[in-house]
Amino acid sequence: MKLSEFSKTDLEKFYKDETAKLEEYKALGLKLDMSRGKPSPEQLDLSNEMLTHCLDGDHISETGVDCRNYGVLDGIYEAKRLFMPMMGVGRYEIIIGGNSSLQLMYDTLARAMLLGVKGSPEPWCHRKTVKWLCPAPGYDRHFAICEAFGMEMITVPMLEDGPDMDVVEKLVSEDEDIKGIWCVPRYANPTGVVYSDEVVKRFASLNPKAPDFRIYWDDAYCVHDLTDEHAEILNILDECKKTGKPDMPLIFASTSKISFPGGGIAAVGGSEENMEFMRKQMSYQIIGYDKLNQLRHAKFFKDYDGIMEHMKKHRAILKPKFDLVVETLERELAPLGIGTWSNPKGGYFVSFDGMEGTAKRIVSLCKDAGVTMTGAGASFPYGIDPKDTNIRIAPSYPSLEELGKAMEIFTVAVKVATAERLLK
Repeated sequence: MKLSEFSKTDLEKFYKDETAKLEEYKALGLKLDMSRGKPSPEQLDLSNEMLTHCLDGDHISETGVDCRNYGVLDGIYEAKRLFMPMMGVGRYEIIIGGNSSLQLMYDTLARAMLLGVKGSPEPWCHRKTVKWLCPAPGYDRHFAICEAFGMEMITVPMLEDGPDMDVVEKLVSEDEDIKGIWCVPRYANPTGVVYSDEVVKRFASLNPKAPDFRIYWDDAYCVHDLTDEHAEILNILDECKKTGKPDMPLIFASTSKISFPGGGIAAVGGSEENMEFMRKQMSYQIIGYDKLNQLRHAKFFKDYDGIMEHMKKHRAILKPKFDLVVETLERELAPLGIGTWSNPKGGYFVSFDGMEGTAKRIVSLCKDAGVTMTGAGASFPYGIDPKDTNIRIAPSYPSLEELGKAMEIFTVAVKVATAERLLK
């Protein structure tokens, strides 16, 4: 029986019983963290050999570069070779950066604001207003970058196969202040959506009013499958070349959740002309990133197939956790008709939508009972979910035992918050 169909008497008893359960959890003094998509220690252990015998004193790349020294701003070829098939780019269409793709995204936006991008009539900061399209629910750190630069964020609804392209096409064709859009095309954060062929083709066919409009294609989860089926999507750069707009996309990826978040390598890709333009801008910023770390990764993984084999080990750790989350939601909430949630085939999150007006209350109740969640509204620009429904669940970091307890508390919090809402 759906909770919304309970009599007032039964609903009041249900609320009292579930609130009592929360009080019991509070008394346990738990400290469980599901706030971010951090790899667990077990996942990090998979790459520990990279820290021990990976180089064994060898510091020369296969092209003769002494990786201890300055130079090679755009990265050694071995590192490029790891990323090229992952990102769908060629040798001269990629730059290897430091450990963070988020830093690369921030830096490219900072340079765009200060100096402009290829084809810019002026640096973006010279404009009175710079606007950015933000598919939501989406990645909170993307939105934070926009907010840091004072950009006006425009929310675009996320559909089951990607952003609402009717909205995107209309907005970019009419407003030259719109300079770009965030995209997580594969196992999107937090919904797990995989962009359809039609969506990718429509991105490539955009006719922006701004001549320097950019698609920020953050393919952060491109190899993070949770099933045997690898999610294939159309190559955005190839599609943009077909439409005569090769400079429109900038593609980002990293090994942050493949090797070490604090010590991986990241990359940005795009047209040869775009990369050459970026290299010139970057030459004033840095002489070269950590080539020893690039060489270490290349020797450890060897090639793209090595990365894919490595990701099977990650999947063996992650899949039971995602299964536990979905099974708990199905068991505890589905019979009561409370909420909806994603069942992703990859990525790092489960997206939960509760009754309208309950998300903040659920997160608060969880915190009181010792479970830290991502803040309600974080998946929307400015941290404001207009319906107060969405919560991002991050199952990766806790142990299975801790995750089971956290999900028990979460579902009780959902029941309490929903009953409170219905009793008003």
